[in-house]
Amino acid sequence: MKELIINADDFGLSSGVNRAVVKSWREGILTSASLMVGGDAFHEAVHLAKENPGLQLGLHLTLVQGKAVGEHTGFPRICDRDGNFSNDPVHAGMRYFFIGSFRRQLHAEIEAQILRFRQTGIPLSHIDGHLNIHMHPVVFDILRELMPKHGITTFRLSREDLRENLVIDRSHTLAKMVDAFIFDRLSARCRPALDRLGIGYVTEVKGLLSSGRMTEEYLLKAIDTLGEGAREIYFHPGCLPCAEITKRMPDYRHEEELSALTSPRVRELLRQKGVRLRNYRGEEKRSA
Repeated sequence: MKELIINADDFGLSSGVNRAVVKSWREGILTSASLMVGGDAFHEAVHLAKENPGLQLGLHLTLVQGKAVGEHTGFPRICDRDGNFSNDPVHAGMRYFFIGSFRRQLHAEIEAQILRFRQTGIPLSHIDGHLNIHMHPVVFDILRELMPKHGITTFRLSREDLRENLVIDRSHTLAKMVDAFIFDRLSARCRPALDRLGIGYVTEVKGLLSSGRMTEEYLLKAIDTLGEGAREIYFHPGCLPCAEITKRMPDYRHEEELSALTSPRVRELLRQKGVRLRNYRGEEKRSA
């Protein structure tokens, strides 16, 4: 059986993202979204989610390019005095790995984000991360403790087949090779711990190597070559104008990704290929 989880990241980042997520759910193939609990439009996103209870939500753990939820004092700290994380993912990742005193702060911040999600009263289905920070070795080791504690049973194990991606889109080949290698190694490190804990994940995650460029053309080709098993494809839809997503992701094709998620051609191809749309709970989305 071919199964797809269609996820939208950054829910709660801005009103432009929130509108696109709801449109993709109501009118398109979206099955779930990942909530940024420190985002400027977090409260609006929670309100919209409660108006659309079939839209499953996970936590989009944010430890870079965003704001902290917890209070962090002392020096050094994982965020600046205004609570902002570093905008440079490489710099942040290196600091989190090499500065031992950050482990306590990261533990507190990750748990604070989980608890803030829990306080919404919305069931927390899965966990992933902004720029896939949840796969960082230090971050994952903390999650390995916190996921069972908070009843989190599914996880985005981010890795994508490089050769399949390049058949569809040969742009940015060198960068894709580097990312594919890094996340293959990180996945190999995470997988045994997830198996021991009984935490679920899907066969492959598409969207990692072409992030921000998941257009209708790309999606049609990806569906056409889809193999058996369960996969996730994640997107970054948005409605423009939106100053926040333009500032943070100027090169992302937000509106084209929204069009892909609501495309009649995509829906028809899914039907022809017998692809089952579902969320992390296993609930099937039968119509849009």
